[in-house]
Amino acid sequence: MTAPVAAAEVRPRSFAVIAGLLAGAGALVAGELTGRLVPGGASPVVAVGNRIVELTPDAPRQAGISTFGSLDKPLLIGGIMLVVALLSARLGELARHRRTAAELAVAVLALVVVAAVRLDSGATAVGAVLVGLAVLLVGVVLLRLLTAAAPQPAPGRPVAAVDRRHFLRRTAVVGFVTVSAGSLLRTLDARAEVGAVRAALGLRRPVRRAPGDVAAADLGVPGITPVVTPNGEFYRIDTALVVPQVDPRTYVLEVDGRVDRPLSLTYAQLLELPQVEADITMQCVSNEVGGDLVGLARWQGVLLRDVLELAGVQRGADQIVGESVDGFTAGFPTSYGTDDRPAMIAVGMNGEPLPVVHGFPARLVVPGLYGYVSATKWLSRITLTTWEGFDGFWVPRGWSKLGPVKIASRIDLPAGGASLPTGPVTVGGMAWAPGLDRGVSRVEVRVDGGPWQTAELGGELSEHSWRQWRWTWPATPGAHRLEVRATDRTGEVQTGRSAPVAPDGASGYHAVEVRVG
Repeated sequence: MTAPVAAAEVRPRSFAVIAGLLAGAGALVAGELTGRLVPGGASPVVAVGNRIVELTPDAPRQAGISTFGSLDKPLLIGGIMLVVALLSARLGELARHRRTAAELAVAVLALVVVAAVRLDSGATAVGAVLVGLAVLLVGVVLLRLLTAAAPQPAPGRPVAAVDRRHFLRRTAVVGFVTVSAGSLLRTLDARAEVGAVRAALGLRRPVRRAPGDVAAADLGVPGITPVVTPNGEFYRIDTALVVPQVDPRTYVLEVDGRVDRPLSLTYAQLLELPQVEADITMQCVSNEVGGDLVGLARWQGVLLRDVLELAGVQRGADQIVGESVDGFTAGFPTSYGTDDRPAMIAVGMNGEPLPVVHGFPARLVVPGLYGYVSATKWLSRITLTTWEGFDGFWVPRGWSKLGPVKIASRIDLPAGGASLPTGPVTVGGMAWAPGLDRGVSRVEVRVDGGPWQTAELGGELSEHSWRQWRWTWPATPGAHRLEVRATDRTGEVQTGRSAPVAPDGASGYHAVEVRVG
């Protein structure tokens, strides 16, 4: 009877080479990710490349520049990657018979990475060590995993077949994880590049400034939401799983459909068109009564009606559809883009280029409409069509096709459940009814279902902006319920009828319950 053959003895050389290559790729990706994510880190490939350039004598360096021109750096990086691949394959072979020696070689390479990264501009000792540790740990773990002996097969089954399946399963998993990490790495690189380009940009001086006085609009009551929402605090709701990274240097906005003159506008051309500012409150349709998915920014951009005039809107084109670079679509009546409201292709937010998460380099902002039917971020196309000819992303999913923002108000203070002293208590918050010829004209508060009391309003930035309000309540002992409602300039009073967010926005009075004494 033939003695069983150990699983380790049936691993051919090709398996070892593949194992080494995958281990090297995984270690390299781990080092690159760590270099980007940890403070004081740096790309190990770039760091090694920089050290090679520094150590290369001037004559050969100049010869390389003369010979290869702008390709010298890509070729250097490619050469480093080729060397890494060759070393990884050799380490895979070495690990078949001398695992300890292979792992020591990985440690030496990790030390080279630490030294190279530490000398890079902006790197720290801690950052360099963390990058080297990532290379070492991932390289050793993957080398062990992929060159380990397979489990013993069931009686009567060929050992080589079991070993092959064992190896292929592990390489498939490692390959998938490495490719996924590499995709994340590319995303981080794109984000860094777009972020750097954005940071270097400025905004043109608008031909029309926003007329509102922010200081006059603020009542100066601590606890009430600021009139202007900082960019970092502005709500973000969209369908993008990964935030699109759009390079403004290659950006093009198409305007097509039922127009006389289809347009293709670069980012530079958008900036050359007359710029305007407008203070506009935006709200997500998913905002619950009293919720915080709402905010105001001072937007800057090109009036949509100016762009549509350039394109020439054809008769019967009664819907404007915005499309994002990631395929999201939102449609609204053409009249919202051609009337006197400041609907715009926005390129700026609160005095700076649009943040990437809020649609850089360009997005749509349409006063008076919920974002799901109008506020297309990372805007790539504007199409003129008919109202029946197209449904935006959310409409087939059960949401209303026309989404005007409902009159709403919110109590910011006191907070629900608060314990308050007897006597004068400041009640305050925000109210909004953005849209053409709308805006908030009155806010009222009531206690325990009693008569409505008129609150004091802060100044108004525009009819499209929200307003602060406050009311002094002579609080008496006991449990109380405070409610608020707003009225717009047309005389429409906020409804007390409760409705959920679907299909066209929540409604009802915001209320808080407190205890006094």
